[in-house]
Amino acid sequence: MRTDRIFARLEQEPARPLAPPPGMSGTRKALFFTTLGLYAVIVAAVLTTSRLVRLDWQVMLFRPYKQWPEIHAFLDYFVVLGQRGPTAVLVAAWLGWRSWRQRTLRPLLALGTSLLLLNVTVGAAKLGMGREGPHYANRIGANEMFLTGDIFPSGHTANAVVTWGILAYLATTPRARRWLSVVAAVFALGVGVTTVFIGTHWVSDVLLGWTAGLLILLALPWFEPLITRVEAYLLSRWYRLREGSAPVSVRLWPSAVGPTRTGRPGARPPLPSPEPVLSARSSDRSGRAGDPRTHHPSHAARHAARSERSPVTPGGSRRPPGERTVSRTAPLGPRK
Repeated sequence: MRTDRIFARLEQEPARPLAPPPGMSGTRKALFFTTLGLYAVIVAAVLTTSRLVRLDWQVMLFRPYKQWPEIHAFLDYFVVLGQRGPTAVLVAAWLGWRSWRQRTLRPLLALGTSLLLLNVTVGAAKLGMGREGPHYANRIGANEMFLTGDIFPSGHTANAVVTWGILAYLATTPRARRWLSVVAAVFALGVGVTTVFIGTHWVSDVLLGWTAGLLILLALPWFEPLITRVEAYLLSRWYRLREGSAPVSVRLWPSAVGPTRTGRPGARPPLPSPEPVLSARSSDRSGRAGDPRTHHPSHAARHAARSERSPVTPGGSRRPPGERTVSRTAPLGPRK
């Protein structure tokens, strides 16, 4: 493993990604409405106790966790990758570091928006349809709908699709997006199959969970303008608070929180060049040559470097050529 590349990446100057947020293209809209239609078909198939429900019962009565008990312990840990708490903390830590590096709140806001949509849509479907799980089934062959359960669709599966898929959604390069899409697909498919294997969900629960998570990822571009406005508001509040708590010398800069030459908001602008100030002072000093205040000792000490000097003689002295110099060490009495 090349650790030098990792440290070189960490030492790079933080900058915002150049790739714009994904928009709701025509292809994306077609995928969204196709997935929405598939969602409705799965729900209708369960409500009408179709062959999908028969498949649910066949897999449940097969009891896979009893067929291969040696992998049950591993799958108990693997299914944690679909739990909302651990995965949200893990993904939020990574996206928080990216937000700090890129000086943007968009990764964290996109994750928060997707989790909010997940809780609202999947939670409402769970409570509204009230399906019982395989371990609490009442009658063989029934769809177990509108009872006291809350497993339809599978929350583990939908959460795995959203929390791992958001990494691919926020990728800034095509290569990273491809690799992260593969990782998200492996985790989402693995978590869904694991819940069926250990007997906590029906097959139809997992199918609807995959569909529900994919709908949220496909709908995220519709929320990008809202994410942009919230980010602008939060950053403006942060810069305002930071400017209010900064020293006076920092608050005097009028554009301290605006975009700078580096393109990074919040950076201090460069100090102005001193040449115009010095030229203005020299011209002002030359215009006030006759001002008596310039002969005050304080003014003399302040403006020690004067531009008006006496001419220099060829011998190197600044006194007139005819003036006679007297040595300070010579005696003051008459010469003998």
